[in-house]
Amino acid sequence: MKKTYKIEVDCANCANKMELAANQIEGVKTATVNFMAQKMIVEFEDGREPKEVMPQVLKKCQIVAMDCEIFF
Repeated sequence: MKKTYKIEVDCANCANKMELAANQIEGVKTATVNFMAQKMIVEFEDGREPKEVMPQVLKKCQIVAMDCEIFF
């Protein structure tokens, strides 16, 4: 399953760090952050529920970019 989320991030470097962090989360198959569009596209591993995985993604992203926001 693939879902798109609106994000708020201030710089391209932080967006890159968010992408790297999201891809380390168990349950995320791939994550791509588009800084210009302020969107994150996440493809989840089979059998994983987005509502269970995304809080972990947000927590990890806020470690690398404290002022980021993901709206899900």
